[in-house]
Amino acid sequence: MSMDSVVAQQQAAREQAQKLVWPGHRSEHFRNLPPPALERWIGAGDAQSVGGDGWTLRETRHPGVSVRHLSALDPRERAELFADLPAPGEDRAAPFAWAHRALCTGGLRLQVAAGDAPTVLHLNHAASGAVQAPLLVLHVQAGARLVLLEHHDLAGDGAGVTQNLVAHIHCAAGAQVQHLRVVTPGGADRVAHHVHVTLDENAHYAQALAATGGGYHLQRNTVELRERGAESRHAALVLTAGQALDYQMYGNLAAPRTRHQVESLTLASGKAHTVANAYARIAPGSNEADVHQRLVGIAVDGRPRMQLRPHLEILHDAVQAVHGATWGALPEDALFYARQRGLDEATARSLIVEGMARAVLGRCLGETLEDAASPLTQWLDGPWLHEAIARQWGLAGGAVHG
Repeated sequence: MSMDSVVAQQQAAREQAQKLVWPGHRSEHFRNLPPPALERWIGAGDAQSVGGDGWTLRETRHPGVSVRHLSALDPRERAELFADLPAPGEDRAAPFAWAHRALCTGGLRLQVAAGDAPTVLHLNHAASGAVQAPLLVLHVQAGARLVLLEHHDLAGDGAGVTQNLVAHIHCAAGAQVQHLRVVTPGGADRVAHHVHVTLDENAHYAQALAATGGGYHLQRNTVELRERGAESRHAALVLTAGQALDYQMYGNLAAPRTRHQVESLTLASGKAHTVANAYARIAPGSNEADVHQRLVGIAVDGRPRMQLRPHLEILHDAVQAVHGATWGALPEDALFYARQRGLDEATARSLIVEGMARAVLGRCLGETLEDAASPLTQWLDGPWLHEAIARQWGLAGGAVHG
């Protein structure tokens, strides 16, 4: 491959993105919160002016990790970076994927081997450049156990940052992954994250997302439970005051005894506009497959717009499937009892909001939180939730923990 071929690939991807219909009001899954136009995501066409992939990694507790920072502008490294990844297709989000291929300048490939103890990785991505397309490729080998904490710091200038991120995660047979994702864009930022997960036999994957709203914020997850016994759990905590966030979760249960669980909690205020879209498909022959969807939206104050859309497509009889969506205000009885303990209203509301948020994330992360030394426990017990609530609504005032 030559440099000319890299430029040709970038141009071909750009042309393909421009040829497809951009998701908008006519798209079933984007019509409630249409993304900004393609021009916002594809830049001016001079991808070579922006270098690096933006990822930094802090590894602890296990040496069995392969780390490769690869340039998408170098012919050989580009081939390695995109090796074994599926080419963008023509589905609902395909224009995002083609735009990503056109603009991507680099990415990170990680491989985690099995060991006696879980591998713990702290992964951070810092925004650089006005328009960017980061890539993450993660392979978790058979029997490996991984705890991954992934943080995204986006705080662009007055014009905001446009970020179109793609992640591919493959969990081989018997692998176990607990994945915490924290994404906090600024009010002018435009963010689209696409996380693709593939699970082999008896692989378990749990993702807890803590995210705040932005000028435009899309979190789109797809998980393929393609072999017997695969299990995925997903929890989304959405905090947004006067901003936008679209959470999309798609699960394909394609084998017997697969399990897929989705829970989202949206806490919104002001003129926020949020969408929680959960779709699960149980394929023919998926005997004893199990799906659970629970979407909750709560208006902290003001008149936010919240759309909660659970959806099931069941093509097999011997399965279990439950879905539901509820929305409303903070529970008045909880506020009443908190005030009876001498708390002012702002502190009472803060404690209730924080307690609900912790419960959603905790149910997803599960047994790991029983270990006080776990980095997930330490994060959940740390200041992030408290400070995020204070920044969003100014509710945290003098709240006291304990």
